[in-house]
Amino acid sequence: MKFKTLAAVMGLALALPLAAHAQKTLKYAHFQPAKDDQPKHVAALAFKEHVEKATNGSIKVEIFPAGQFGKDQPTMEALRLGTLEMAVAHDGAIGTVHKPIGVLGIPFLYDNHEHAWRVYDSEWLKGFSDDMVKKTGIRALGFADNGVRHFTNSLRPIQTPADMKGMKIRIQPSPVFKALVESLGASASAIPWGELPTALQQKVVDGQENGVTNILAASLYQHQKYATLDGHVWSVHGYLVNDRFYTRLTDVERKAVDEGVKKAMAIHRKMTAEQDKNAKKILEGVGMQVYEPTAAQIAEFRKLAQPPVRQWAEGEIGKNYVDALFKAVEATRK
Repeated sequence: MKFKTLAAVMGLALALPLAAHAQKTLKYAHFQPAKDDQPKHVAALAFKEHVEKATNGSIKVEIFPAGQFGKDQPTMEALRLGTLEMAVAHDGAIGTVHKPIGVLGIPFLYDNHEHAWRVYDSEWLKGFSDDMVKKTGIRALGFADNGVRHFTNSLRPIQTPADMKGMKIRIQPSPVFKALVESLGASASAIPWGELPTALQQKVVDGQENGVTNILAASLYQHQKYATLDGHVWSVHGYLVNDRFYTRLTDVERKAVDEGVKKAMAIHRKMTAEQDKNAKKILEGVGMQVYEPTAAQIAEFRKLAQPPVRQWAEGEIGKNYVDALFKAVEATRK
C-alpha cells in the first residue's frame, strides 16, 4: 500500500511540471477577409509564425479572420471575458467596451501617416492602455491603422462640405463619427460593418466613409460611384489582448507576443500606407470617380468639423482624454 501511495505521489510530482508547461492556445480574431491583400490578415500570419517559433510551440495561435468570432460587441465581450485571447479591432468595436477610444475619431489631427504612428507609439499609448486595463481587463499593446478614411457616395462628387448637405452617410456605431458627419451637414446612420454592402446596395444610405483597404475588402465600389480623398480620420485598429491571459504568460512567452505585435503592426502600417498613397489609382481602377480636395478645401472641412467634434468629445468622453491626445499630437509634430 505504501508503495502504491509513493508511486502516486511521484507520478503527480512528475505531472506538475508538464501541466505548468502545457501548450497555451491564443485565439486571434480580426475583421478582414483571409486574403493576401488584406493588411490585418497578412499581419496575423506574421504574428502566428513569430510567436509559435519564439516560444518553441508553447503557444499555439489560432486565427479567426473575417469576423468569425462575431460582430463588434460580441468580439469585444469575448476578449473582455477571456474566451478570446487577442483581437485586432477597429475603434468602433473598441468603443462598445471602452468609450475613450472615441477621441481618436476627432478629425484632421495628423499631418501624415508617420505623424499618426508617432502619436500611437508615444507615452500616450501607455496612459490609454493602463486606463483600459483598469476599466475593462483588456490591454492595448499597440495601434496600427486601416488607412485614412474617405467619403464615398452614389449621388454626386463631394468637393466641399456643402456637397454633403442632405446626404445619408453610414457610420460605424460610434457617437464621435455621428458628430463628425452631422457637423458637415449630412445625416448619420450607424450600421454594423457586416451589413454595410447590403445597406449601400439597397440604398438605405447614400454613402459611407472608410479607407481604401475596407472599400476593397467589402467591394463597396460596386455600389458607390464617387470617392473624395479628404482623409478626415485615421481608421485606427488596436492590437488588444486579454490582460489576465497576458500577465499569466511566462517572460519568454510575453516577450514573444510583444515582438510578434511589433512585427504585425509594421506590416499592417506599411500595407495600408502604400494603399493610401495609391488611393486615386486603386479606386479609379475599380471604376470609381475620384476627387482630391485642395489644401484650401481640406482646411474648410477641418474648420467645420474639428471644433464641434472636439467639443463633443470633451463633454461626452472627458476633457482629460482629449487634452492628453492633443498634447501627444503637438509633441510629435515635426
